[in-house]
Amino acid sequence: MVFTGIVEEMGTVIGLDRKADLVMWDGSKSEGFVLKIKCKVALQGAYIGCSIAVNGTCLTVTAFDAQTFEVNCAPETLRRTDLGDLEIGHLVNIERSMAAGDRNSGHFVQGHVDEAGKILEFRKEGDSLWVKISLSDALLPFVVPKGYIAVDGTSLTVCEVNQREKWFNLMLIAHTQQCIVIPKKKVGERVNLEADCLGKYAAAATSGLRERVDRLESRLGVMSVLVALSLVGAGYSTLRLATSRGR
Repeated sequence: MVFTGIVEEMGTVIGLDRKADLVMWDGSKSEGFVLKIKCKVALQGAYIGCSIAVNGTCLTVTAFDAQTFEVNCAPETLRRTDLGDLEIGHLVNIERSMAAGDRNSGHFVQGHVDEAGKILEFRKEGDSLWVKISLSDALLPFVVPKGYIAVDGTSLTVCEVNQREKWFNLMLIAHTQQCIVIPKKKVGERVNLEADCLGKYAAAATSGLRERVDRLESRLGVMSVLVALSLVGAGYSTLRLATSRGR
């Protein structure tokens, strides 16, 4: 199950409730965060347990009617994403999970947000809009020029990456500006970031090899030093022998 990063609609937050009586697996009750959203497209084919991405966060539908749906947000979700910043009336990007036979016009988006970055700058160029966004050291290696990134669930192309200042930018065409929430936010507000999952899988697959190469290079470095010291020692011994014979 994946998403495409092609936002289907913008929904409206109509409920933000911290409930103290959510039923746990063992029948006990605990506090939880319930988000209620009004929309149209995402309700087509909706069912209890289906996945809907809200600002790029994959969430499970726990209740719905003809106009709204509800999802529960776990503590980890609130820590990692911008969903905790939402208020009644805020717009959010909405996308249903992709069906097996669907066309993917974006990229493979898991809905597993890595972190929330901050909008640093908006800058117009013609009818397009530049957006500069901050990110952490942990995410920097996975964000590359002309690579994919999901920002609040929108599949976008990275333009520039500044490793030293820890930011990247992207450009929104006029059509995209009308269909997503990013241009409606202000400088300083947060956006959800998910790096291309293929890059993360590739990095994980090669991390063990990289560690082995680093250890080997370290060992070879030590061996080189020992060999050099041995040669120096041998040279010194030869010099002393030659000197003693000359006497």
